[in-house]
Amino acid sequence: MDSGHSRVPSPSQLPASFSKYHHPYFTSAEVQHLSEKQRGKLSATQEEKARQQACGFIEAVGSKIGFPRKTLATAQNLYHRFHLFFPRKDFNYYDVTLAALYVSTKMHDTLKKPREILMVSYAVRFPELAAKSKSVGGEVDMDPPTAENDRQRLLAVERLILETICFNFTSKMPFSYVIKIGRKLKASKKLIKCAWRLTIDSHRTLVPIMYPPNTVALGCLYTASLLTTLEPPPSPLVEAQLDSRVATILKEKGDWERTYMAEAEDLEEIAHVLIDLLIQAAQNPSANTSPRTPASPSPHPSPRNQHLSPVGTPQPPPIPYKADQLIRLKIMMRQNEHPLRPQQPLGNADPSELYNGNDIAMLGRNQGTVRFLFGPPGIVGQGM
Repeated sequence: MDSGHSRVPSPSQLPASFSKYHHPYFTSAEVQHLSEKQRGKLSATQEEKARQQACGFIEAVGSKIGFPRKTLATAQNLYHRFHLFFPRKDFNYYDVTLAALYVSTKMHDTLKKPREILMVSYAVRFPELAAKSKSVGGEVDMDPPTAENDRQRLLAVERLILETICFNFTSKMPFSYVIKIGRKLKASKKLIKCAWRLTIDSHRTLVPIMYPPNTVALGCLYTASLLTTLEPPPSPLVEAQLDSRVATILKEKGDWERTYMAEAEDLEEIAHVLIDLLIQAAQNPSANTSPRTPASPSPHPSPRNQHLSPVGTPQPPPIPYKADQLIRLKIMMRQNEHPLRPQQPLGNADPSELYNGNDIAMLGRNQGTVRFLFGPPGIVGQGM
């Protein structure tokens, strides 16, 4: 356990009552500090691999059940948020991912019982047992005590996830913004579709818990426009010119920043994160943790035709871009970028002061009274 957790106060030192504020977004300084704190002995590369593995598992289980995209995306966000507060070494990623999926079903009214989610997860985890199953849905015949143990752990982690979001069930998705802003910018359907798939990929990263949905949508449109330069030009030249114009507009500071309430520097950072994700997938195409790519079909079968596909975790589709192409694109972007803005943590000069005290100590504990508030300090009480 790291030094931040070794100083957890004893029950006698905890206050009788305590207020826990919900922080909808985190600055890059806060994310870096909290990630390093919960990473333990893992390297940044190992942490990223674990993150992609967990997101891929959520994708596989949720798609097999037939959950809508908003449920899967929110579950991935909840998983990322959880491990900003709790060490990775203390939790099995199966428990955290399934608990995140369960909480997400409540947030989007796509509710499934924990046992239903667990049964599908067993089929994904143990495809050889699912193949031998005689049930129509390929349900694994799991030992009842084992299934009950897993259910209890899922419910225990669910409580911790609810505390990390302060029981705030509001979830805003960037998908609708992609379509609306894309049309406003006169982007082609192909570009909007590419941006939509990049938005799906963005939830495999920490981008959605660092930026509001309108900024994420703009960042994905900007990245999609940059990626069009790596593809052969389409037959309608006018369409290609309109799509490249999107990147030209969003790259420069201007009136669009006020219109869409976003800044060019943020779009550049989002683009780098997404391109890094695609580079990782392009360099290791055989790994089952590769993200879905913007130009590829979904690797997960629809619940309507599941019986036509073999049971088990599907293999990722081929990557439409080469790693060296994407690396050259990143170099070109770095040469013409805006100067980085100084990143200030939310409400405090030192993120460790913001999160090291009773804010962390009270999570998951029964001592004292905790008031969960739906916004950060200074915002609660002003229309919230």
